[in-house]
Amino acid sequence: MSDTVRRTTPAEDDSAERTPRRPVGSAVDAVHRAVTPWTSRASLALRVALLTTAAVAAVLAVASAVVYVTVRAELQDALDESLLKRADAAVAAGYSPSSMNEADADLLSAFGIRFIAVEGGQVFTRRADADFPYDRREIAVSIGQSQSSRRTTTIDGEPYRVVAVQAGPGQALVLAQSMESTQRSLDRLQLVLLLTSALGVLVAGLAGWVVATNGLRPVRRLTAATERVARTNELRPIEVTGDDELARLSTSFNHMLLALDASQERQRQLVADAGHELRTPLTSLRTNIELLGQASENPDRSLTAEQSGEIMADVRAQLQELTTLVGDLVELARDEPLDRSPEVLDLAEVVEQAVDRVRPRAQGLTLDVELRTWAVFGEPALLERAITNLLDNAVKWSPESGTVTVRLADGVLTVADQGPGIAEADLPHVFDRFYRSREARTMPGSGLGLSIARRAAERHGGSVDAHCPEAGGTVLTLTVPGLEEGAGAGRRG
Repeated sequence: MSDTVRRTTPAEDDSAERTPRRPVGSAVDAVHRAVTPWTSRASLALRVALLTTAAVAAVLAVASAVVYVTVRAELQDALDESLLKRADAAVAAGYSPSSMNEADADLLSAFGIRFIAVEGGQVFTRRADADFPYDRREIAVSIGQSQSSRRTTTIDGEPYRVVAVQAGPGQALVLAQSMESTQRSLDRLQLVLLLTSALGVLVAGLAGWVVATNGLRPVRRLTAATERVARTNELRPIEVTGDDELARLSTSFNHMLLALDASQERQRQLVADAGHELRTPLTSLRTNIELLGQASENPDRSLTAEQSGEIMADVRAQLQELTTLVGDLVELARDEPLDRSPEVLDLAEVVEQAVDRVRPRAQGLTLDVELRTWAVFGEPALLERAITNLLDNAVKWSPESGTVTVRLADGVLTVADQGPGIAEADLPHVFDRFYRSREARTMPGSGLGLSIARRAAERHGGSVDAHCPEAGGTVLTLTVPGLEEGAGAGRRG
């Protein structure tokens, strides 16, 4: 494949030098800040306080509007009732639009009341300078279409409330009173509501800020603890106060810290134990290799063929032990096996494959195997590795010409040997990683085989156990849950 090279002209080079280059990061940050709302960059306490303030402001606005409209309607109805009572009283006293004169009009005007007379559908006033607008509703009252009417109008730039009542056949008495006092009351009420709402919003904002600040204190402690863990790797739990949701969150966070600390401790212990276990085969390998090197460099210290063969056999054994140890460490160090492909399988076939693998290492021993089919859903490679470790342990501890008994029935695999058994103090720890009894420390092995067996059992929902019968030897038991069709015909191997 050929590469395409573009050559630039001097003019292009000059224009490129003259054009300032803006850092890409700063441009992206500027766009991000422009697009992101400022509320998303505000603190959680500020957002809670703002949300509380907005909610209280909305409630106060609605409540103030309802109060204002209700009071205005009540004041207007009270004024209408007062005017209607006055008009009805005047009509009942014998006053009619035709009988009222200028003196009556002046008297009513002194009380802020103005009137017009409607007779026979004709609208007129008793005072020539009275600028009193009329409406068809008053005419409807005078001709008997309505008993009374009420409305609001403007006279000389002031709001008036106008009512009309019948004053006889074809006549209507119309009174109007200024709403100046009512409007002043409404203005004062509006001012009071505005001041009260503003004070309520201010108090709500301060209260929301205080509540959010105090309520989010556990969240800030969690944030500080998280930042401390990221900065110092210190997994120190935080103090938990109360029993609310934030306290439960703090408790869960502490449990997470403890689990993480335990995991790190196990990792450190694994590395330390692995280094200790690796030191022995590596030291032996180095000693043998140095011995071979000295023999090849110094003819006076040459080795016989038998000695060379023994050293090479020891080297191969140490390499095999080192390979097994590294494989076990890799298996235990990772959370999941590399090849995780569970499937429906017959546990008896897995046991047979493990027996065939162990049989070459069991020279001089008798393997008494009796298996019954047991269908399980699991990982064949992991199960075979675990069963092989159980068989290897039994072969290692069996005496010469001894018998290793292998039985599988109803999902329970037992591997029994005729060895010296396990001490009572060592039984609870035989499945711990790197644990080796005093007697086992002089024999090859890494102390990881039974740990891998326990891990495989737990991954398949089963368990492992070890006990020593009175007759002697050790019995290792592996239990794996099976499918309903797991039980079947017997088979011997």
